[in-house]
Amino acid sequence: MPATLRPIRRALLSVSDKSGLAELGRFLAERGVALLSTGGSAQALRQTGLTVTDVSEHTGFPEIMDGRVKTLHPKIHGGLLARRDLSEHVAAQKAHGIADIDLLAVNLYPFEATVAKGADRDTIIENIDIGGPAMIRAAAKNHDSVTVIVDPADYEELKKELTANDGAANLAFRRRMARKAYARTAAYDAAISTWMAGDLGEPFPERMTVAGELQSLLRYGENPHQRAAFYVTDRKRPGLATAKQLQGKELSYNNLNDTDAAFELVAEFDAPTIAIIKHANPCGVASSLDLTSAYEHALACDPVSAFGGIIAANQALDGKTAELICRIFSEVIIAPSFSPEALAVLGAKKNLRLLETGGMPDPAAQGLVFKSLAGGFLAQDRDGARTLASDLKVVTKRAPTEREISDLLFAFTVAKHVKSNAIVYVKERATVGIGAGQMSRVDSSRIAAWKAAEAAKVAGDSESWAKGSVIASDAFFPFADGLLAAAEAGATAVVQPGGSMRDDEVIKAADEAGLAMIFTGTRHFRH
Repeated sequence: MPATLRPIRRALLSVSDKSGLAELGRFLAERGVALLSTGGSAQALRQTGLTVTDVSEHTGFPEIMDGRVKTLHPKIHGGLLARRDLSEHVAAQKAHGIADIDLLAVNLYPFEATVAKGADRDTIIENIDIGGPAMIRAAAKNHDSVTVIVDPADYEELKKELTANDGAANLAFRRRMARKAYARTAAYDAAISTWMAGDLGEPFPERMTVAGELQSLLRYGENPHQRAAFYVTDRKRPGLATAKQLQGKELSYNNLNDTDAAFELVAEFDAPTIAIIKHANPCGVASSLDLTSAYEHALACDPVSAFGGIIAANQALDGKTAELICRIFSEVIIAPSFSPEALAVLGAKKNLRLLETGGMPDPAAQGLVFKSLAGGFLAQDRDGARTLASDLKVVTKRAPTEREISDLLFAFTVAKHVKSNAIVYVKERATVGIGAGQMSRVDSSRIAAWKAAEAAKVAGDSESWAKGSVIASDAFFPFADGLLAAAEAGATAVVQPGGSMRDDEVIKAADEAGLAMIFTGTRHFRH
């Protein structure tokens, strides 16, 4: 047998997730592999008629402390860690009666799932596995001699490996499984430390480890010369991590980035809402009585930019709205669900990606977001701040009307999802002009006003849609020029955080222009 092959003669199977365990045990037993096991795993194997040796019988020491101590024993760790090529190790094994363990199949107590279920603290603590990670790390360290499997999904590959090599595992396979084993224990420890930090009220501990599970390899990143992949860190929050792709081409890095931005935006609203996103910025957002009307108004804001965009809905997408969407080219549609009629209509667009999330995320839910830097990363809370009518402070002589307040709140919420500097024009809970990502706020204001005039021309209206609109600014106006640009375009009311040294100057300019203006006290920079 080649030196890179290691025969498997004794296996230790101790798993929390018992899917595929009986089949694996039967496969190994048929090849003459001696089976060691613990507790429930041993019971599950015996129920299929297999002969199993309990770990306590193998070690000569009983399980104690409610099973907390059962595999932490020299006859287990010596059997996993002993180097078969060192005479000193082999001699120590003989002296202490330590038998080789050639295969370890372990998956850990369901700590992450226990936390996700909202279990009490004591239950969560009891689901911190100790023996499992210790054995995994030992077997993975000694992968020159030992095969370690931590994922039931790898059982079939293990079977193929042993079948192809007459009951032995190749070094390349053992190395790959060892790498996967260490990734699993690292992610497990990361989940534990993250939970403990949260339990102690420490969102930013001295060491932070972020673990993700590979969802998919991507063709490339933002550009073809960049490699990319999608990793999932949270399967509880509805969105891309929970989405099922119903049809269409493979999703790209840019698709995923834009789709996430679109879905998080529509999640802000309870009424039927559509957002159309291009390059992570909205080019049209609207709420209405139904999705069809919302889509029509969102598209009207910037029909040119909407071509090739990402569409998000916050309710089940219906057939009538799907028919309208099909009139132009779109890259992705994401929604909590799709009606049968919508699927039938959209099915004609074979390359159009459809993502069904099964629900909507809570926009106010706590969580961290990250941005990489050279040599590190930034971490901050998700921007879950929401502005209500009760939060508004009128600072001008004229107070906004009830209709203006409704539009102002809508506009300020949309501005939260527009790259800074952000200016958003809104009329009747639909965007009519958006200025995003400019270096000066006055430029954003002018661009938004120009967009509103262009949208009106496309719709055949002689008057700019900025006339009679309201505007939102994601941060304060440092000077009155941006506000005056909005007034010149025909806006009637303004919402902004306030807080500038020149607030009095800006308020005076608003009064002179007849604008109603409110302060929120909350800024929404989005870089």
